[in-house]
Amino acid sequence: MTRPVGIILAGGLATRMGGGDKGLMRLGDGTLLSHVISRLAPQVDGLALNANGDPARFDDLALPVLPDSIDGFAGPLAGVLAGLDWAASHGAKQVVSVAADTPFFPRDLVDRLSKAADDAQAPIALAATRDPDRGPMRQPTFGLWDVSLRDDLRNALQGGLRKVVQWTDKHGAAMAIFDPNPHDPFFNVNTPEDLAHAQNMLETAP
Repeated sequence: MTRPVGIILAGGLATRMGGGDKGLMRLGDGTLLSHVISRLAPQVDGLALNANGDPARFDDLALPVLPDSIDGFAGPLAGVLAGLDWAASHGAKQVVSVAADTPFFPRDLVDRLSKAADDAQAPIALAATRDPDRGPMRQPTFGLWDVSLRDDLRNALQGGLRKVVQWTDKHGAAMAIFDPNPHDPFFNVNTPEDLAHAQNMLETAP
């Protein structure tokens, strides 16, 4: 069985960072995106970036840059759809999505998402963190998606759907649950303070 391909979702507006591409901000010796790529690339059989605007700004990454195919800012599901269409054109059966601003996600993300989907016989599996008080907290930009769902997703987005879990619940999405210790593996950078915290996490990581 071949592994999924990967799509990095970098199509957000980054309003709390003053706009622009969060993924190109410096973190340690690289950028947020370089850390994301280094974690995801070994887990998948191909990798692309979902981003809108001039793709030339990502030339040094040497990755396919896939724009949204849905007009207007349709949110992360539009990026997932771009990944599904790209995967279908390459004969892949599944896509794993990750966020471009989350540099510490698990190195076994894909294996655990795949296992969750297989165990539940579900076409989608979402990552979640374990919360003892509120139960599993889903991370809907981190998911495994079956390519067979792409036309259903396209129709839903064209019909105005924007909430990820509204669509994934319809398809009985499974969950892969991760412990948030010693830190939240899905910590994402939304503000300059978050970027400083990420730098501290990088410097103090074992």
